[in-house]
Amino acid sequence: MKDIDVMEPQIDWDNLTFSHTPTRSMYRATCDEGGEWQEGSIIPFGNIELSPVAGVLNYGQGVFEGMKAFRTAKDRTILFRPEMNAKRLQSSAKRLCIPPIPEEMFLEAVEQIVKDNADYIPPLDKGSLYIRPVIWGTGPVLGVKPSRSYTFIVYVSPVGHYFQGEIPCLHIKVTNFYHRVAHKGTGAAKAIGNYAASLYPLKLAKEHGFNEVMYLNAQNENLVDELGAANVFTLKGDTLLTPGLSGSILPGVTRDSTIQIAREILGLDVKETDVTVDDFLTADEVFCAGTAVVICPIGRITTDDDSVELCTEMGPMTANFRKILKDIQLERREDVFDWLRPLDLY
Repeated sequence: MKDIDVMEPQIDWDNLTFSHTPTRSMYRATCDEGGEWQEGSIIPFGNIELSPVAGVLNYGQGVFEGMKAFRTAKDRTILFRPEMNAKRLQSSAKRLCIPPIPEEMFLEAVEQIVKDNADYIPPLDKGSLYIRPVIWGTGPVLGVKPSRSYTFIVYVSPVGHYFQGEIPCLHIKVTNFYHRVAHKGTGAAKAIGNYAASLYPLKLAKEHGFNEVMYLNAQNENLVDELGAANVFTLKGDTLLTPGLSGSILPGVTRDSTIQIAREILGLDVKETDVTVDDFLTADEVFCAGTAVVICPIGRITTDDDSVELCTEMGPMTANFRKILKDIQLERREDVFDWLRPLDLY
């Protein structure tokens, strides 16, 4: 917990954006090859020193998570489904030959850093505290092989809503020129290289007025995988479709939450299956889901051959999904799924 004499941060909560704001501290732990993760500690937030030969710098051996802490309507601070992030980070780490973080260590690290930066958590309805756990191969290594030592860092930043003001209906470009990942590659892992590969297609898309890129399956380009930083859903009548976890799709926390809300609260028929581009072009509503965007409508989809407008404002079911999810996160609605992990800040 922070020292009571430390000055409170001076932040304009009403104009907070989804960007990085330096906070007081971060958590750090290390592990050597063949050993176990050593007990970590809270250190001042700041730059870190790496060897030029570090595995993460030369071969991209790194994985990360994205999650949030909220102040709720019950005047509590909660984490949203952190156990799922812990398990996914373990799975990602194994895929990249990184020693997995034990779940209890992960949860303790996240709780410690949120408590130490509690005064950076935005007030109710002003945003959230974004939490970034990351593991890097920091040991020097020359030659394509795993690093000999690793560093686990957790840092936080207060963030505003991803879209300031009214939530836009996104304009999405379906790309036939780039794939997000290869089949049987690292698509199911939250690997840093996956995001580096998406930067150039996104840059091109934004230069032409699009908000995001929709990536197709590398084996079958009639099928949709996901957006660059979010999973996708299509609604037709009472049926909700989303691409199945084929190995090239990230198992999103918000994706899983959306599926459970659809089945258990809204009574929809949910199918995790192959979803075609035509399924999206002919849907009643299309939306994306992720930690950053929460749930956001997709208003227009442009392929190489056509451009289809789906909506000019958020559809009723998309709005319903978003409201239910946010109301659970902010404790305005009963947490029937036991998703919330409250923190004792005092």
